[in-house]
Amino acid sequence: QVQLVESGGGLVQAGGSLRLSCAASGRTLSNYATGWFRQAPGKEREFVTTISWSGGNILYADSVKGRFTISRDNAKNTVYLQMNSLKPEDTAVYYCAASMGRGSSWIAEYEFWGQGTQVTVSS
Repeated sequence: QVQLVESGGGLVQAGGSLRLSCAASGRTLSNYATGWFRQAPGKEREFVTTISWSGGNILYADSVKGRFTISRDNAKNTVYLQMNSLKPEDTAVYYCAASMGRGSSWIAEYEFWGQGTQVTVSS
């Protein structure tokens, strides 16, 4: 199994930036596609972005395209989410997740999940 720990969340004003990290232990994250999902209060968990194990295939939700960037450093066993131009509607708990598959927006594909990190964007 792979254990995932998110960090980097916090409170930021609208228009600001945050960088989230997803650090893996137990197994090398380079064997997994890794995605970011988020869940706002009272809403279902939704797809944000995902990156294949090689980094060659990346998908973004339309709501974050052009503002968020996912990347990975397999040497550090870590995946990052750079979030720019943040909006109040980005407020949510952000989760990273790992998949042995190719990486998609389908939540059920992801076998391993972190505990989440809170991102709050004030207006």
